[in-house]
Amino acid sequence: MPERHLDYPDVPFHELLARAAERWADSRAIVFRDRQITFAGLDAAANQLARAWVALGLERGERVALYSPNCPEYEIGFFGSTRAALVPSPLNPSYKEREVRYQLNEAGAAAIVVHESLLPVIETVRDDVPALRHVVVIGEPAGDAVSLEEMIAGQSPTPPRITVRPDELSALPFSSGTTGTSKGVMLTGRNLVCNATQYVDAIQSTPDDVILIFLPLYHIYGVALMAVAVTSGAVQILMERFELAEMVRLITEEHVTQLYVVPPVMLALANAPDLEPARFASLRYIQCAAAPLAPDVARRVAERLQVRVIQAYGMTEASPMTHIVPLEEAAFPVGSVGRVAADTQSRIVEIETGTRNLPPGEVGEVVIRGPQVMQGYWNAPEETANALRDGWLYSGDIGMEDEDGNLFIVDRKKEMIKFKAFSIAPAELEGILLEHPAVLDCAVIAQPDAEAGEVPRAYVVLRPDQEATSDELRAFVAERVAGYKQIRALEIVATIPRTPSGKILRRVLKEQARAVV
Repeated sequence: MPERHLDYPDVPFHELLARAAERWADSRAIVFRDRQITFAGLDAAANQLARAWVALGLERGERVALYSPNCPEYEIGFFGSTRAALVPSPLNPSYKEREVRYQLNEAGAAAIVVHESLLPVIETVRDDVPALRHVVVIGEPAGDAVSLEEMIAGQSPTPPRITVRPDELSALPFSSGTTGTSKGVMLTGRNLVCNATQYVDAIQSTPDDVILIFLPLYHIYGVALMAVAVTSGAVQILMERFELAEMVRLITEEHVTQLYVVPPVMLALANAPDLEPARFASLRYIQCAAAPLAPDVARRVAERLQVRVIQAYGMTEASPMTHIVPLEEAAFPVGSVGRVAADTQSRIVEIETGTRNLPPGEVGEVVIRGPQVMQGYWNAPEETANALRDGWLYSGDIGMEDEDGNLFIVDRKKEMIKFKAFSIAPAELEGILLEHPAVLDCAVIAQPDAEAGEVPRAYVVLRPDQEATSDELRAFVAERVAGYKQIRALEIVATIPRTPSGKILRRVLKEQARAVV
């Protein structure tokens, strides 16, 4: 396929909001519960925060942690920090003391914007984070913390006199990367601006669009949606977290046109009772990303809700989007996560060394090149050298491309099961299990085996009104795969542990399996 090219604004990330405020000043930017904030209002609040940071003495390049569930103040914290030439570092609001302590110290955070519900965690770790000088609270402060509302109240709504270059570091999200160790991902303003432009181009977003965002803003998926909305002038209908009934209500009442989900939400849409297609009539599409989606689940949701379901692919290290299903093509290969975004290239290389390109149809590691690719990992030169080679990002994901350049993700490189001389993708077996009428959710991991090295072990959640035995489910899979891929052990469980973005926590399952053995 020929490479597509776009013109990218040569501006820092926060300039996207400034331009939106000029073009759509009085239009709604964010709707959150009973609050409505215009683009002009969001831009003014970001300017006020930027001035407050300068007044506190924060210096160019210092990191500001953001530790909060979804709310408008999160976006004010993000844009206001970048406008002051500071670097936002989002934290998962489900993190506990140990995880918060690690990231704050690893990032060297000088300040934090924290939701009042999470302030006790920060108070607990404060003495162990020597670089942290300022604690700003969304809500009621305590101790020497200050209120975000009060801190910005007296500041001018005009931007501070600070010049920020597009190539300066503008975000430091943390990711497990390709090695499993949590590392800061260095993204510049140019990375984020280019990816927002690529995303808007791919989904044809306009000021007429209404985007529902319940995906966490701390996750790079949420950051991308925030950037897409601001770039295209679309309205964000912001939810603190996913809740099915509230999501359906907002879609109907706000006439939402773009819905972004992860696989667990797709499972909920496929299985929840009494969902009327008419309530989803305003949607142009549902996009699923962040983790592998079983083709059968996508088909069931599309048929049930009468809405087009598309997939996209990316990673924190690519700001995040690299591939997406083209909206202009009504028919697209089932299971594909799409083709490359504009000005992006991808290759499939041999897994072991990554030095040999593979032809269409062969499975290998996905490597990517484009303007959205990170600058490297924070304070991790060896990991950076492993991930970035000759200008290409080695994703750690296993996939294959067809003759038309459509990408199919098989699984994570580090999660492939090594059965003797064969590689087995857990996602393939999970997709087959989900085709069984009794299966609600599932996960497959590698179980050590003295003879084979590793064998597949499955965990299955049954539908409330269905029954199935382990032997029955193993036989169901065995009829559909080669002998070496058969599941050797299967356990019926109540839930599958997942991250907020939908990725299966295989590490947790492996620990449980070791405890049983």
